[in-house]
Amino acid sequence: MRVLVLGAGYAGLTLARELERRLPADADLTVVNDSPYHLVQHEVHRAIRRPSVADPIHVPLDEALTRADVVVDRVTDVDPESHRVHLAEGESLSYDYCAVCLGAETNYYGIPGLEAHALPLKRLDHAEAIRARFFDECDEGGTVVVGGAGLSGIQAAGELAALRDEENAHTDVVLVEQLDTVAPSFAENFQRAVRDELLDRGVELRTETTVQSVTGTTVETDTGDIDYDMLVWTGGITGDEAMGNQRPSVRADLRLDSRTFVVGDAARVVDADGEPVPASASAALREAKVVAANVATQVAYEQSGDTGDFPPRPKPYRFEVPGWIVSVGDGAVAQVGPSIFRGSAAKAMKATVGAGHLTSVGAVSRAVALVEEEMNT
Repeated sequence: MRVLVLGAGYAGLTLARELERRLPADADLTVVNDSPYHLVQHEVHRAIRRPSVADPIHVPLDEALTRADVVVDRVTDVDPESHRVHLAEGESLSYDYCAVCLGAETNYYGIPGLEAHALPLKRLDHAEAIRARFFDECDEGGTVVVGGAGLSGIQAAGELAALRDEENAHTDVVLVEQLDTVAPSFAENFQRAVRDELLDRGVELRTETTVQSVTGTTVETDTGDIDYDMLVWTGGITGDEAMGNQRPSVRADLRLDSRTFVVGDAARVVDADGEPVPASASAALREAKVVAANVATQVAYEQSGDTGDFPPRPKPYRFEVPGWIVSVGDGAVAQVGPSIFRGSAAKAMKATVGAGHLTSVGAVSRAVALVEEEMNT
């Protein structure tokens, strides 16, 4: 029996490690990823200012996995009807169970000129490109526009403002958001604290501003044009090409069908309480553990040969996270329950979150290095 895990981001690597522990010994486990590394994506923005952070957040899969076969290739198509996955190099893999953990790509919403002129921030090479463009175009002045004030946009704007300050550049950092507040998906007290942190770090906020089109020098919005020297776009996500650029809707068992699961940012998830689940690392990690338990239970049931009984009922996923945290340059904002933290306490929490994830995937030395990087900013 073969179990496939497609993608080795937060959901994929966590799910694969859980399956290594839970699957019967004679079940085959294969992980397909377009890179031989797992990337701690919520720390990628740090590489804009600190390229040395790339090493601790780049975990080789052969260090993190012990039982799974790793195939380094890009998934081009997932066919649930035939239980087959097609890869860019021409190979196809059949499966008995498959977990699609391919994450999401940047959504440009068809805005004229946006994709052609904006820099995304999903991978380390994106951070490298943003850093290079800053020193080419903005280190002696100018305007950097960051589109989208979700957590990624907040962190990108904060990091660019900190880089500006370190270089003593006369550069404006402008964060543009279509809705009426930064961090629009979060609680009001968290929004207020993030807003204050951004303003304290010298980021100009333009909320209730919709980007309509982009040229090589101007972001055209419904509230007026913004001339820019660099544009970073973090304004939304869409599905991976292998999923038809869609994020399919799945309910609390995270099943697309009886043998195919979609986990993390690759899906639009509705949890056991009927609530939509925000795309986040916290949700992806917890979803992965639920799916791993369900797949392992189902595989064991089928291999037992005693399939005359009722099949095991899948465990549902319920969205529960202890809080939220976002870095803003050298600062941070954290929410734990109803309490909001800024300053050194929030900064320490941020370092702990990244290190905790690295420790959970067996990368202890990288966790130590990341804490040192975080606390030295």
